Amino acid sequence: MTEPLLVAVAPTDDLTMWARGDLLEIVLVVIGAVLICRGVAAGGRFLTRRIDSSAGDDEVVLSEQGKHRHSVAQVLIWLANVMIICIAVVRIIGLLGFSSAGLVAPAAVLGVALGFGAQRVVQDLLAGFFIITERQYGFGDLVRVSSLGSETGVTGTIEEISLRITRMRTVNGEVVIIPNGQMVQVTNLSRDWARAIIDVPLWPNADLSEATRILREVGAAAYADQRLRPLLLDEPTVMGVESISVSFVKMRMVARTLPGKQFEVSRQLRARVMTAFRENGISLPTDTTIAQAGVGL
Repeated sequence: MTEPLLVAVAPTDDLTMWARGDLLEIVLVVIGAVLICRGVAAGGRFLTRRIDSSAGDDEVVLSEQGKHRHSVAQVLIWLANVMIICIAVVRIIGLLGFSSAGLVAPAAVLGVALGFGAQRVVQDLLAGFFIITERQYGFGDLVRVSSLGSETGVTGTIEEISLRITRMRTVNGEVVIIPNGQMVQVTNLSRDWARAIIDVPLWPNADLSEATRILREVGAAAYADQRLRPLLLDEPTVMGVESISVSFVKMRMVARTLPGKQFEVSRQLRARVMTAFRENGISLPTDTTIAQAGVGL
């Protein structure tokens, strides 16, 4: 009766020894990988905050070098997490008793199969690599992603860049995630400097010399304003008559601004132009009056 009892107890002892040895090491590997990934994420957040704050309080936008450093930091964090996970998986496979040499042939076959089936993923990774190295855009850039030859697309601010995807947020607060390999044409609206364009419609019988004088005064006053001066690179310029039609004459004023600030400057200049023309007794045609004038022709 003693031998069967010993046979029954032996497997239990082996399982206990395995649980105290390899299983415990597997748990420690998993916990260690999770902790290291969290440490990398915390270090990455600290690094990106340092990059964002390195511009100083007086800077309105990040420099191109700061944007590139921010993007590279995000990619390095992503690569570090991938490497940690791969090392942990290989270690766990070894602790489970599988030979690494025996997995070479199946891994090669699996790699070939994935190569054919995951061509789009490889394309995304290669596109992301060239986006980072060529500095096509960076964190905080205002970009418009569209298909080749099309002016329409998705416009938003870059929030995250990895080797596979780009995440951007539109003006409506929507988060758009785009695979890097699917972007055919990207228009960077905030590289180095931007341009605010203000088109002012006037009646055909309006005094163009007086209108030009008013627009120049508006540009000079805007450049002297302490609130707008940090956003402007130089004084707004009156380009003159942009187009002529039967209903109205369009004059254009242009201002060079800091990257991404052209919309804010445009709104401020439009409000100033409306106020200045109203104070000088010059009425501006609206969309309704222009449409009514066109109907009567």
